[in-house]
Parts: sequence; C-alpha cells; structure tokens
Amino acid sequence: MSTYVLVHGAWHTGNELEPVAKSVAAAGHRVFTPTIRGNRPGDPKTVGLADAIGSIVDYFVQNELKDVILVGHSYGGMIITGVADRVPERIRRLVYWNAFVPQDGESIADMLPRHHVELFERSATERGDGSVILPFAIWREAFINDADLATAQHTYELLNPHPFKTLTDKISLNRNPAEMAIPKSYINCTEDIALPHHYPWHPRLSQKLGLFRLIQVPGSHELCFSNPARLATAIMDAGRD
Repeated sequence: MSTYVLVHGAWHTGNELEPVAKSVAAAGHRVFTPTIRGNRPGDPKTVGLADAIGSIVDYFVQNELKDVILVGHSYGGMIITGVADRVPERIRRLVYWNAFVPQDGESIADMLPRHHVELFERSATERGDGSVILPFAIWREAFINDADLATAQHTYELLNPHPFKTLTDKISLNRNPAEMAIPKSYINCTEDIALPHHYPWHPRLSQKLGLFRLIQVPGSHELCFSNPARLATAIMDAGRD
C-alpha cells in the first residue's frame, strides 16, 4: 500500500479529484485530496503562492503524512515543487500531471503564452477582488475537449474563482526540481491543448525535472472529469517503485 496526495489545479478544489482518488483507493492505496488555501470556500482571493504552498505543507504535518507520492495537476505543479523543497523527507516521489515545473524565481505567468497572461490580467481587473475566472468557451474547447457538452457545462459550474496572485508570484526554492533527489514522473495527456501544442507541457516543462519517468495517456487537461479511472491508472503507473 502506498500513500498518495493529489493536489488540484487552478479553479478547483480537492473535491473534484475524489472520483480519481476512489479508483486509486480501490487498488489498495491511501489517498488524500486536500484543497489549497485560496480555493477553499470563504478563502480570500488575495492569497499568494507562498501561503498556498504553506497550506499543503501544513496539511502534511497535521495528518502526519510521510513516504508520500505527491501528485500535482497544472497549477498544482507549483505547489508540489514548493512542498518538496520544504519537506523533502516526507515525499517518496513527485508526479506532475500536465503541470507547471518551476525553477527558482519563476512564476506561472513566466511559463504561459503572453495572450494567456493578458486574459487573466483583464479578468483580474474586471473582477476587482483579486481573482480570475476562466471563460466557458476556453474551458469547453481547450481544457475539456474530450467530453460532451453536458459534462463540460456541469463541471464548469464546479469551478471557483482563482487567486490571481498565485499565478504571478515567483516561487522561492532552495533547489530546482532537477537538483532534488526525490524521484519524479510526468503524466502527459496527449490531447491536452490548455497550452498550445507549439508551446507544450511536455517536453518544454517536463524536461526541467532532469531524470524522470514519462507516462503518456490519451485525454484532455481535465481527464479527472472525462475519464477518472484512466487517470487513476496513469497516476499509479507514475507512482510505482
């Protein structure tokens, strides 16, 4: 039995990963799905990246988690990198699932195409509360392009405004991911166009891990909704010894 911690991406909470967690747990593993500070109900949308990372470090301590396979999706890649930098002794393997891989001093905005950053800047200005939202058309066509319209609409209603500051704050690391002794894996969903294929998740971001295990699986950025069982299998393949 292994212990998995699944860390969600922007606009999500841990609840949306429960179907994936259920499949992993059915294979005999312990699974945790925390929600990052800033995405919990009632959280202020002015939360920065350091506080977001700190909330998952705190979760590890409060739940006495050790020997963990730590999985991060999308924005969650920033979080798991920061957690691994702070408490490496608690982690067995890092698994990045179509996730951002930062170097010291990088932000998500630094790793996005400029038109994505401009979209979020406009959203933050219009909303005025420190948060950004994702337009439905982008969600439907770029994030969950492998699902039917009803699934896209239902899952869009589950999303919550995301703290913009976590996307622009630069991460502070003692070691870049490639320098970390922790083993690493990268799950690449091959139909993921949340980032354009000329500016891809893999290998552009994955190669910053240094030595890593690559798991390729058919699906969109939001495979957790469109095929959670398939994603669970990919996560276990990525997390095996």
